[in-house]
Amino acid sequence: MSLSDQSLNALRRLYHQEEKPATRRAMLRAAGCGFGFMGLAGLLAQEALGDTAAPVNPMAPKPPMFPAKAKRVIFLFMHGGPSSVDTFDPKARLDTDNGKPSPIKAPLSFSKDLGMLMKSPWEFKNYGQSGIPVSSLFPNVAECVDDMCVIRSLVGEGVDHGAALLQSFTGSSTFIRPSMGSWVLYGLGTENQNLPGFITIKPALSHGGSKNWASAFLPGSYQGTAIGNAGMKVSDIQGEPIEYLLNKMYTPDEQRYELDMLQNINRKHAELRKHDPQLEARIQAFELAFRMQAQAPEAFQVEKESEATKKLYGMDEEVTKDFGWQCLLARRLAERGVRYIQCTHSYKWDQHSDLVVGHTKNAKEVDKPISGLLKDLKARGLLEDTLVIWSGEFGRTPVSQGANGRDHNPYGYTLWMAGGGVKPGFIYGATDEIGYHATENRMHLHDFHATVLHLLGMDHEKLTYKYNGRDFRLTDVAGNVHRGIMA
Repeated sequence: MSLSDQSLNALRRLYHQEEKPATRRAMLRAAGCGFGFMGLAGLLAQEALGDTAAPVNPMAPKPPMFPAKAKRVIFLFMHGGPSSVDTFDPKARLDTDNGKPSPIKAPLSFSKDLGMLMKSPWEFKNYGQSGIPVSSLFPNVAECVDDMCVIRSLVGEGVDHGAALLQSFTGSSTFIRPSMGSWVLYGLGTENQNLPGFITIKPALSHGGSKNWASAFLPGSYQGTAIGNAGMKVSDIQGEPIEYLLNKMYTPDEQRYELDMLQNINRKHAELRKHDPQLEARIQAFELAFRMQAQAPEAFQVEKESEATKKLYGMDEEVTKDFGWQCLLARRLAERGVRYIQCTHSYKWDQHSDLVVGHTKNAKEVDKPISGLLKDLKARGLLEDTLVIWSGEFGRTPVSQGANGRDHNPYGYTLWMAGGGVKPGFIYGATDEIGYHATENRMHLHDFHATVLHLLGMDHEKLTYKYNGRDFRLTDVAGNVHRGIMA
């Protein structure tokens, strides 16, 4: 099917109109439904970029401020808050004093019904040459401890999920700020101009929702692109991006002609408005949408991987195939030059009761996929310059909540990193004897963000953006780089 002569003639008149630029409404009325590729603009949800008088490519790769140890990030987010004392931070005091009162006063807590000390229901063993202890919840991840840097001293301020998620991803629990992925994209651009530079896979729509991957006051081109959401099944997502990207009604030349005319109209409109970030973002979105038709469909075709690879990620098992698909897609995107990728296991780790049932089920869903990702990245030579991060928004209390649960604990919890220049087979920081407070090498979330940016070759104090008369940065006015975790 080709464009009708009537539509083409109408577009040509608009394209060559010089004295009175046409409105976009007029353009759409003349073109009818000829812009099939425009559906992707909504998917990308792009917004802004700088000087409309002299447009540039906002996603062009930029050199780091200094030699980088990591080129890209894969963030594996465990939404709800896994318990550190039941996963990667064993506490002998909990075994010996199980059922006794806490020796320290409980800090601000989400709930008032905190009980006695509660030992971990899971057994810990030392693994690898490094001898890092891991609980029986993660037998497959335990095989990779010699590539992991386990940080046991993370600290945040958010006691509730919403505040904790926002601070984890944006650095602020109270104000709308750009996400870490947006800052990374703003500072470094992306290596693949035919894919978004920041992709979040199956993100949560609760506890801040899109604010956790939004660009806020940064140019909208740096906003994350969501692939599905936490409420969708993988089977519902797999065909979705491809169907949006493929426009079978028109040839590439016809689509290119349409886009050129549309962009000409938008540029004239932008000149009249002097500086319109939203319009500039739409212009960039249309361009990216057109380019994505060539590469994005292939990138999302996880089913074309070998049976051995899919089995490595647990895609042959019902319990692991969902997060396995996320992790395998993350690897495919990483090797195609996407700068920042998030995978979310949501919203499952919030065990205020039934800790054993909940954490056992959750760990089983992610253990094999995460192990598969680390092993696959390493086998392909990608782990060296890919920073993999595993974390929740906080940990959980060493005392019980009710009979068999744990409450929120942001005062001392564990995350781990692998690859990307961190020390392999290494434990950093410590909590107190029961696992309530960080006591050694305390790493605030501002420090965590500063350290991640440093591994990517950026100084967190110099990566700034002027907004409303003030220079903003991911770490606000705080943050220290923890060089002790760096190889």
